[in-house]
Amino acid sequence: MFGHSGFVNRRDAGRQLATALTKLTLERPVVYALPRGGVPVAAEVAAALHAPLDLVLVRKIGAPGQPELAVGAVVDGAEPEVLINRDIASEAGADHAYLKAMEAQALREIERRRRVYLSGRPPISPEGRDAVLIDDGVATGASIIVAAHALRRRQARRVIIATPVAPPDALPRLESEADMVVCLQQPEWFPGIGAFYQDFHQLEDEEVIEVMKASAQRAGPTPASEHGT
Repeated sequence: MFGHSGFVNRRDAGRQLATALTKLTLERPVVYALPRGGVPVAAEVAAALHAPLDLVLVRKIGAPGQPELAVGAVVDGAEPEVLINRDIASEAGADHAYLKAMEAQALREIERRRRVYLSGRPPISPEGRDAVLIDDGVATGASIIVAAHALRRRQARRVIIATPVAPPDALPRLESEADMVVCLQQPEWFPGIGAFYQDFHQLEDEEVIEVMKASAQRAGPTPASEHGT
């Protein structure tokens, strides 16, 4: 059931998030989206901040025979970030060989998505800049935390996690991983992110490609000095 405090769609959520973020003092911000759902949200924020838009691609590693049960995650980069929950992996029977095979599979999909979504545009380095990391909502926070780790390792000045909606119990974990968390709504009743959107359709690759292309055209060419891994 959609309440008055929700969002019309991801663009609307992005505009509302942008209103909050433009009040902050940010140092040469770069906006990073978690595809697919985070991309339209982040595009609105990037436009409002006059900042470039890039992606952080994260793939979950599912348990053997239980793909929805996450035993870890992989995030893209020259040196991919791999986080494994050893306790869950052990309980689920995910041994070293299984984890390495799933990691390789995840990296192949990450490489495909970056190639498709960005049409060959190189990544933008967060080094010395404020990295604003955005998704369309946070449930457990697992993916966005992995992404935050990766941005911090790439020498971001600060990592700001920004999301339209998250359950209150997820916020302490986000706050422990980021320099700042901006979350517009923290409802006690949280059946899922989609419950807070009138339109929460499944984004296809084509929509992500179009949003990224439009954002790149708006921002213009990125100086070579800002490219990184």
